[in-house]
Amino acid sequence: MEELERTEVVLLACGSFNPITNMHLRLFELARDHMNSTGKYRVVKGIISPVGDAYKKKGLIPAHHRVTMAELATKTSGWVEVDPWESLQKEWVETVKVLRHHQERLEAGSCHQWQNSPEQEKPSRKRKWAEPRQNSTQKKPLQPNTKAAPQVKLLCGADLLESFGVPNLWKSEDIARILADYGLVCVTRAGSDAQKFIYESDVLWRHRHDIHLVNEWVTNDISSTKIRRALRRGQSIRYLVPDPVQEYIQEHGIYSAESEDRNLGVVLAPLQRNIEEDAS
Repeated sequence: MEELERTEVVLLACGSFNPITNMHLRLFELARDHMNSTGKYRVVKGIISPVGDAYKKKGLIPAHHRVTMAELATKTSGWVEVDPWESLQKEWVETVKVLRHHQERLEAGSCHQWQNSPEQEKPSRKRKWAEPRQNSTQKKPLQPNTKAAPQVKLLCGADLLESFGVPNLWKSEDIARILADYGLVCVTRAGSDAQKFIYESDVLWRHRHDIHLVNEWVTNDISSTKIRRALRRGQSIRYLVPDPVQEYIQEHGIYSAESEDRNLGVVLAPLQRNIEEDAS
C-alpha cells in the first residue's frame, strides 16, 4: 500500500554531454537512491536530453555524435534512456520548455494508456468507446483508480545550480517555473556549498522546498572538460567513460584542438537571447 502512495518521478538531465561520462550516469543512480529513500517518491525513469547545436557552447561537437554516445552509454541501463527531441530543434530551447515538453508527453501517454486499457481494446467495445468521444459532454469520467502521470524533475550537478547566479544566463521567471512546476534534484560535489548558495539567492530560497539536495559521499570529479583535455593530449580516458563511448570517440576522432575551438568567440545562445530581450 505504501508503494502505491508514492509519487512517481522521471528524472530529466539536460546538458551538453560533450562527451557523456561515467559521472553523468552516476548522477542518475545517486538521485534515484535518494528520492526512493525518502518514502515519498519512486523514480520510474531517467531521461538524458543533449542540448542542440544552436546552444553555441565553445567546443560543442555536433549533436548527432553526442546523442549517439549517450545512447551507447545507456545501452545496458534498464531505466535511463536518451531523448533526441531537444537536440533536433533548430533553435536553442530553454530548459523550462524542455521540462514542459516531457511532462506533456507523459501526461498524454498516461491518458492514452487509460483509453487503451485491455478492457477498452476488446473488439466488441471499440465502437462503444469511439462514439461518445464525438460529443465532449458525453465523455466518460476517469475512474477513481486512474493512474496519474509521473512528475518530471530536473536532475543536475551543483554546477548547474550555481549557474543560476550567472547574469543573463537564466531568466529569473524560468528558474521560478522550473522549481515551482517541476522541482530540482541536485547532486552536490566536493567543495561546493549548495545550501549556502540557496541561502544567498532569493529565488532559490523562496523555492527551497522544491530543491532536493543529494550528497555524493563517494566523490567523483570526472568532467567532460577534463575528458576532452586528456583526448587532446593523447592521454587515456578508459574507465572515465563507458567503453563503447571511448571506442566511438576513437573511431570517429571527434575531439581535437580544432574541435575545441568550435564556436570560439560566439556568444552563448541563452546569453544572447536574454541580453537582446532586456535591450528591447
